[in-house]
Amino acid sequence: MDNQGFQHKFWVKVVLVGLLAGLMGGGIGVLVVNAWQNHEQNTVTSVPRGSNKSGGTSVNKNKADLNNQATRAYGSVKNSVVSVLNKQRVQNSSSSLFSVFGDDSDSSSKSNSGKLETASEGSGVIYKKDGDSAYVVTNNHVVAGSNSLEVILSNGKKMQASIVGTDATTDLAVLKISSQNINSVASFGNSNDIAAGQDVLAIGSPMGSEYANTVTKGIISAKKRTLKVSSGNDSSADSSSSTTTNVIQTDAAINSGNSGGPLINMAGQVIGINSMKLSSNGEGSSVEGMGFAIPSNEVVQVINQLIKHGKVQRPTMGISMINLSNVTSDSQKNVLKLPSSVNTGVVVMSVSSDSDARNAGIKKYDVITKFGDSKIRSTGDLRSSLYRYKVGQEVKVTYYRGGSQHTTTVKLTQTASAAVENQQ
Repeated sequence: MDNQGFQHKFWVKVVLVGLLAGLMGGGIGVLVVNAWQNHEQNTVTSVPRGSNKSGGTSVNKNKADLNNQATRAYGSVKNSVVSVLNKQRVQNSSSSLFSVFGDDSDSSSKSNSGKLETASEGSGVIYKKDGDSAYVVTNNHVVAGSNSLEVILSNGKKMQASIVGTDATTDLAVLKISSQNINSVASFGNSNDIAAGQDVLAIGSPMGSEYANTVTKGIISAKKRTLKVSSGNDSSADSSSSTTTNVIQTDAAINSGNSGGPLINMAGQVIGINSMKLSSNGEGSSVEGMGFAIPSNEVVQVINQLIKHGKVQRPTMGISMINLSNVTSDSQKNVLKLPSSVNTGVVVMSVSSDSDARNAGIKKYDVITKFGDSKIRSTGDLRSSLYRYKVGQEVKVTYYRGGSQHTTTVKLTQTASAAVENQQ
C-alpha cells in the first residue's frame, strides 16, 4: 500500500474513533445529569423516616393592647345599648274566615284576640334615668305599627316598654322602661365637633337580638349629608313628610337590626343614632360601606320635645319652594333677575294666606339665600335651619327680589299642624 492510501485510512479511523468517543461521552453526560436530577428530586420530595414527636407548639403571650381606645369606648357604652322588639297582634284566621262569609258579630274583638308575635327587631340606647323610669331613644320606624314593645337589656333581661313620643320627620322615638336594674346610661357628644376620617363605633343588634351588642368600627365618611328619605312632596317647606334630612355618613357596618343603636366616638359619647344604610343605587348596583346616622345635636333637640310634649312642635313659614339649581340660567336672569354672583338658594313658589312669611312681606319668586346665620343652598338647608327655631321666636331672612337684596324679620307664630288645620 502506498503512503497516500495509508494516510487516508489513518484519518478515517481517527474520525470514527472521535465520533464514537463523542457519542459515548454525551451519553455518559446525559446519564450523569439524569441521575443527579433524580437524586435532587428524591431529596426534596421524600418524606423523612422515623417516628413523629408529639406536641411542641405553644401559645405565646398576646402582645396586642386589649385595653385600647376602641375597647374602652365600647366598654363604657355597651351596657346602655338594648334590643327593641316590635310585637304586633296576629289576626285570628278563623275570625277572618267568618268575616268573609258575612258573620255579623263584632269583628274588632276577633282581630284583637290574636296573639302577639315579634314583627321586627331593632336597637336603642338608654340615655336617661329619672326616678322609677328610664328612657330609651330609638328609630320611629323600629316601633311603627307595634301593639306592644319589649326591650332586652345587655344582660339578657326582658322588660316591657311604652312609647313616650315619636317623630316621623326625623325618624326618632322615645320609649320608657322601668329603671330597676338600669346601671348604665349613655351620654351625648356634640355632633358639630366631628370630622371626616374620625374613628367611630356602631353598636346594636344586627339581624336581631341573637347578635345583640355587636360592635363594628369605621370612620366618619362625611359629617353632613342631605338625603331623600321619603316620597313626600319636596316642594313643601313645612310638610311633616319632609323628603330630605341631614345625616352623618359612616362606613362602620350597619345592618338590619342596627337601626336605633348608637354611633359613638372614641371617648364613648353618642354622636349619632344609626338610622339607615344604602345597599344599592338607582341602577341596582350593590353598594358597600354607606351607613347613615342622625346627628346627636338634632337627636337631643327632638327627644327633649318628645319627653315634654309627646310630639315635636315645629314652626312653619307657610311657603312652598324649589332649589334655585332647578331653575334654568335664562329664568334666573330674565324672570328672577338675579345677579350673576347668586347661584344658590331656594325660590319661593307660593305663599299661604295669613302665613308668617306673608306677614313678613315675602312673595312668590323671592329667592331666599340666608336664614338667620345659616346660608341657604337648598330646600333641605332651609328646613334644617327653620326646625332649629321654636314657635314664638323671630328670625332674619335674607332674600333677592328684582335683582336687589332685602332682609326681613319673620316671627314664627304657627306650627306645621296649625297651618294644616287653618287650610282645612
